[in-house]
Amino acid sequence: MARPRSGLLLFVFFLSHALSAIGAKNYYEVLQVPKGASDEQIKRAYRSWISSESASRKLALKYHPDKNQGNEEANKKFAEINNAYEVLTDSEKRNIYDRYGEEGLKQHAAGGGGGGGMNMQDIFSTFFGGGGGGEEEEEKIPKGDDVIVDLSATLEDLYMGGSLKVWREKNVIKPAPGKRRCNCRNEVHHRQIAPGMFQQMTEQVCEQCQNVKFEREGYFITVDIEKGMQDGQEVVFYEDGEPKIDGEPGDLKIRIQTAPHDIFRRDGNDLHTTVTISLLQALVGFEKTIKHLDEHFVEIGTKGITKPKEVRKYKGEGMPLHFSTKKGDLYVTFEVLFPKSLTEDQKAKISSILPVG
Repeated sequence: MARPRSGLLLFVFFLSHALSAIGAKNYYEVLQVPKGASDEQIKRAYRSWISSESASRKLALKYHPDKNQGNEEANKKFAEINNAYEVLTDSEKRNIYDRYGEEGLKQHAAGGGGGGGMNMQDIFSTFFGGGGGGEEEEEKIPKGDDVIVDLSATLEDLYMGGSLKVWREKNVIKPAPGKRRCNCRNEVHHRQIAPGMFQQMTEQVCEQCQNVKFEREGYFITVDIEKGMQDGQEVVFYEDGEPKIDGEPGDLKIRIQTAPHDIFRRDGNDLHTTVTISLLQALVGFEKTIKHLDEHFVEIGTKGITKPKEVRKYKGEGMPLHFSTKKGDLYVTFEVLFPKSLTEDQKAKISSILPVG
C-alpha cells in the first residue's frame, strides 16, 4: 500500500505547484511582451518602463519610486518590473520560470541554483510511470513568417533621433464561407493499468471553425530611429509579419541602413569627411568651420602647416553611441589645392622664401 500513498502525495505536490503557478504573477505580462520575446525586445520593454525619454514616460513616472515616495503600490509595481526583467534576461532563470513558474525559481534558489531543487518533470514522470525518459516536448504554437525590410535612414536622424513613416502591405485573415478543421492538438490521457502504474495515450482533437481567406491591406507604420543605431540593427514590430492560420503572426523587422551623405561618411561610431584648402592656407594656416549634422559648427582651423592628405581627429564629434551619452570621433582629411601654373616671377619669389632641398 506504500506505492499508491506515495503516488497520492506526489499528485498533491504537483497539483499545489500547478495552482501556485496559475495564481502567480506573469513576468511577460508585467513587461508587456509575448512569451517568445527576444532579449532585445525584453530590454526595449524594460527601458520603456524606466526611461524618462521613452514613449512610456507617463507610465515610468507613475510607478518610479523617486516620484512615489511612500506609495507602497507604486514601489511594489516598480519592484515587479525589475524582478521580471532580472529573470527574463537570465537564460537559466528564464528557462526555469517558463517550465515551473515562480515556485520553480524559489526551489532553484533554495537549492543553491545548482540542481539541488526538485525537478517537476521527474515528479510527473514518477507519478505517471515511464521510469525516467526524456522531457515531454512542449507543444509549440505555429508562427507565420517574419518579414524583413531594409530601411535607409539619414545620418541626421541617426545622429539626433527621428521617425519615418513607412507604407506596409500584408496579408490579413478574413472570414470566408464554410467550415474547417482547426485548433488541432494532441491531448494526453493517462489510464491506470496497475496499482501505482499509468499508461500514457495521445489523441488528436480538432474543432470546427469558420473558414478564412487572405486579403491584402495597406497602412502606414511609424519607425522610430534611435540615436546611434548601427547598420543592421532592427526595429521589431511584433506580430506584424505574415499571418498564420490557427497560429501567431510572424514579426516585421525593419533593418536600419545608413543612407549615403553628401558631406560625412560613417564608420561605426566615427565620422569622416574631406576638406579642401589652398596651398597658401596649407602653408600659413587658416580659420575654418564645418557645419555638423545638427547644424552646430566644429572649428577645424589651424595656425600651423597642413600636409596634403593629413588626417586630424576631433574627439567627441562623431556619432552618438546607442543608448549612451558618449560619442565617437570626427576625422577630417585635408586635400591641398595646388595652383595649375606659376609665372616666372612667382617662382622666383617662392624660391627666395622657401629653402631648397
